[in-house]
Formats: sequence, C-alpha cells, structure tokens
Amino acid sequence: MAPSTKSGPKGKQGKVTQKFIINASQPASDKIFDVSAFEKFLQDKIKVDGRVGNLGDVVQISQIGDGKIEVIAHINFSGRYLKYLTKKFLKKQQLRDWLRVVSTSKGVYELRFFNVVNDEAEEDEE
Repeated sequence: MAPSTKSGPKGKQGKVTQKFIINASQPASDKIFDVSAFEKFLQDKIKVDGRVGNLGDVVQISQIGDGKIEVIAHINFSGRYLKYLTKKFLKKQQLRDWLRVVSTSKGVYELRFFNVVNDEAEEDEE
C-alpha cells in the first residue's frame, strides 16, 4: 500500500467555523441567572489546545440580546463541551437543582426550569 498524503482533515482544520448559542433568557428574566458572570466564566474556563486562557482569535464569546450568549469557534469545537461547562457553572452557583441544559436544535442550548409544578400535582394524586 502506498502511504497516504496528509491532505485529509488536518488541512481543513483552520477553515472550520462553528456557531453555538446558549439561551438563558428565561432564568435571566427571573433575576436568578447572571449572564455576564456566565460569559466571564466561559472565557476563563474554555480550553484551546489543552490550555485555559488561550482563546485568542480562535474562539469568540459575546452576549447577544436578552440572556443569550454566542460562541463562535474557528476550530473543531464540541457543543457537548459547552453543555458541560454550563452545568459546571450552574453547580457552582447552586442552580443545578432548578435549571437544566437542553439542546433545542443543532448548536443551540437553552436553560430551562425543571417542571416542579407537575411533580407536586402527581404527589397529591397518590
């Protein structure tokens, strides 16, 4: 077999652009979620090439609209990694018991409240 040339995925790595949106407008409007603190948390914690604080021009994090954060990555970047960091922030803020992270569509994550009202109604029926 002839050795393969290295014009595969390595050549395309610099041209990948991915856009993710984290929608926290619902808890932000109820004043229990600080969007700017979450934005700073992401800037401090996102790793690029195995190092934190290494964002440079490769990853841009910005606030758009009411309680929405947009992450634009020009490298291969996992949406699950954003979900993981969001859950970590919720745990740190002690909001993990009330909020959950749900993927509504490709590249879009939303913070939603647990349906506590339905659970109480089920307990009354028993």
